[in-house]
Formats: sequence, C-alpha cells, structure tokens
Amino acid sequence: MNVLNKRVSVIIPTYKREVKYILRAINSIKLQTHKNTEVVIVDDNPPDSEYRKHVMQFMQQFKDDDNVIYLMNPKNIGGSLARNKGINAATGEYITFLDDDDEYLPKKVAKQLEFMVEKDCDMSFTNLKLVNENKVVVDYRQYNSLKNFDNRNLLKYHLMRHLTGTPTFMYKAEKLKEIGGFEDARMGQEFYLMLKSIENNLKICYLNDCDVLAYRHNNGGISQGRNKIDGENTLYEFKKGYFHMLTRREKMFIRFRHYAVMVIAYKRNKNYFHALMSGIKMVLVSPVDFLSEVGKFFVNIFKNRRLEN
Repeated sequence: MNVLNKRVSVIIPTYKREVKYILRAINSIKLQTHKNTEVVIVDDNPPDSEYRKHVMQFMQQFKDDDNVIYLMNPKNIGGSLARNKGINAATGEYITFLDDDDEYLPKKVAKQLEFMVEKDCDMSFTNLKLVNENKVVVDYRQYNSLKNFDNRNLLKYHLMRHLTGTPTFMYKAEKLKEIGGFEDARMGQEFYLMLKSIENNLKICYLNDCDVLAYRHNNGGISQGRNKIDGENTLYEFKKGYFHMLTRREKMFIRFRHYAVMVIAYKRNKNYFHALMSGIKMVLVSPVDFLSEVGKFFVNIFKNRRLEN
C-alpha cells in the first residue's frame, strides 16, 4: 500500500495565541514521517491587533515554503468559519486539523492516512491525550467500548459520549467538502461536524491509537469561560431533539454527562455555587454513572501516566 504520494493538508486556525505555540504546532507537522503534508494557517486575529502583527511577522519565515499556506481573515469570523476557509484553500487529498497550541507526534499523519486508505474510510478519528503545560496527562479519551459502527449506533454513542476532538479527525477532502465542513457554532464545533458526518452516512472508522497532544492551559481559552457554559446548555437542549430515539437509560446518561460538564465549566468560571449545584444534580440524576465514570476517569489517567514513565 503506497500512500507516499497522497497529500495531507493540516488546517490550523489561530486566534490570540503567542507565536511560540504556533511554531510548536507547525514544527510538529514539519517533523511528520509522512512528508507530503501541507500546513494551512488561518489567521483569525482582528487586523488591527497586536496578535495579527506578531503572527504576520512570524509567518514571514515561511513565505517561500510551498507547503505552507498563510491566510489572513479581514475580520474575526470564529473557529468554524476559519477552518472552513482553510478547507477551501487546502490542496490535499486528505484533510486533518490541529489547534494552534497543540501538537502531533511524528507518526500521526502516516498512521492515520495508512489506516484510512486500508479501510477505505471517508472519515476517521483516534484517541486524544490531554496534558498540562508540563506534559502530564490530565485526561485520555478513547472509544474502545464502541464495537458497532453502523450509523444508528454511532449516532447514539456520539450523543452520549462525544466522538471528538478535532485534532483526531481526518477526512477525505472531497467528502468533507460535500457535507459542507463545520457549522457556524460558537461552541461544540467538533460535535456538530461529527454529527453531520454520521447523518450524511460517511464511512467512519476508529483508529484505537493516539498521536495527538492537546494542551490544557491554566488561563484563557474560549472553552473555559462563559461561552462554555452557554454552549453546553445550548448543546444539551439540542440533544433533546434526539431523545425519542434513545432508551430511558441512555437519556439518563446524557443528563448525567451534561451536569458533569457544567461542574467543570462553572468551576473554571469561578462560579462555585453553580458548580456545587450541578454536582449535586449530577449525582442525583445517576449515582451509578457517577461512581462508574469517575472511577474510569482516574484509572485512565493513572494508566496513561504510567505509560509515560
């Protein structure tokens, strides 16, 4: 199976990010074992901002690099539309994504591309390792309990557990463009893209491996503020539109997960009263899931921290 001639485009939107992180992201693509890769940087900083000025200066070093495309938005349009702009500019046969403060391990593109070609997937996703700024594992998302990949089962699993995040996605470019790319959503962009992929009957495959490091920072990030709270509430209301397809037990888990996410969102927003109230609701909605999921969460972290040592 020869995949060396298959070009892979990596879309990186950037917004209010220090250039040292952008450099780390780009370098992680330049160091890929699959060399036929293209980097598409979409600068979504306001044109008159210091961030735009710094990114423009930083990107000068790549102006003669045919494997780097640098796009500047005339105004801030948000992550979804910025990624769509990158998708439209990409020349690769396959497209994947990277956030501007995250990184790929060297074999990420090669492994996932070979897997997709072998399985003839339209779209694939992998596990995701979340680390702090010292590269200590704080969360590890894997989906090895997912055994049935028919669309109805994928839909139920996604509604309950979220088959995300964005840096683990890889698409055939033509299929991604056919379904219209990302929805213009303030939060949950990756959730809606996966949902759209399932509902458009793409052939979706899961690679039970992880070559992505996603960083959790102590400060900042749109996902840690008020937008996360509003976005999660909106997403929960959206999911209710699918409740007629779900069992009582499945709906119970979705409610449990919603309150669990709200605990974290309120805590990060320093709204400790509402974090406590959400925690109480989380336990009351499903004590069984509370004990089970918390246990799995810590076992997963300790297991992956041991693997790092």
